[in-house]
Order: sequence, then C-alpha cells, then structure tokens
Amino acid sequence: MNNTFRKAKITDVSEIWVILQQAIKRRKNEGSDQWQDGYPNLEVVKNDIKNSYGYVLTEAKTIIGYCAILINDEPEYLNIEGKWLTNADFVIVHRIAISESHIGKGLSKTIIENIEDLARNINIHSIKVDTNYDNFAMMKIFDKCGFSFCGIVHFRGSPRRAYEKVLE
Repeated sequence: MNNTFRKAKITDVSEIWVILQQAIKRRKNEGSDQWQDGYPNLEVVKNDIKNSYGYVLTEAKTIIGYCAILINDEPEYLNIEGKWLTNADFVIVHRIAISESHIGKGLSKTIIENIEDLARNINIHSIKVDTNYDNFAMMKIFDKCGFSFCGIVHFRGSPRRAYEKVLE
C-alpha cells in the first residue's frame, strides 16, 4: 500500500467529516457513548485544520484516515489520576478515525507510526493519548504499538483511559 501522511487542508474537510461520521456511527453501533454528544463535529475539524492540528492518511489521492496532533497542549493531562511515564515535551493524538472501507487494515497503527516519526523529527520522545473506557479496539492498538496505561483523565465529564509511549 502506498500511503501518505500529511497535514490536512481546508479542502479536505468534507472527506474528513465523512470519515468521522462513519467512526461516530461505528462507536454507536458498538454500544459506546464515545463521540455521541455532538463531539467531534464539523467545527472541530475546521479548527483542527486552521490551527495546523489536522493530519490525514491518504491512499493515492483518497483520504482514508484522520487524526489531530498537538504539542504539549492538553490541560486535562495535568490532572491525570495516575502518573505519566515522563514529564518532558510530548505529542498528543486525538480523534484517530479510519474510513469504513479501510477498517481492519492496520491503518490506525500506520497513523501512529507516522506520528512517532513526526515526534522524533522535532526531537520529542513522548506520545500521549487517551480513549474511552469501552473502545477496546483502540486500547488493543495502543497495546500493540507499545503504549503503557498511565491512569485516567476526564473530558467533558467522562473518564478516559490515558496512555503514553516513550520513543527511543
């Protein structure tokens, strides 16, 4: 597979939004309350792109995955019920979503590997993520990618499982 990982452009919004809507529906069908409260929404995606947080995974010219990447900017991570592995600079990953037609192909792992490369290129050696307590697929991906469970953080009143990976 010939995939490219790049910053999202405002012209990508409609394709990204379709992928996120698919992920929102998938979470609902799995019986989860994750992403069932109006978040994420189209404005979140537009803000991700405006702030240079949005990234896409493409196959040829088709967008097949999306995530938001921030640096040292997640206030909720200061209030972890537990302990992070490191206290240095870190990359945060939010809103990983894969196109319905590409589920099961290991593309979330591909996105994470690209984020690891991005972090190393800017001399950051920690990636922090979180997911809903019932997102077993994402927890399995974090485990496969070498993340360690560090504790619980809260977003919009809900507890989330927090993980960190220290890069070599």
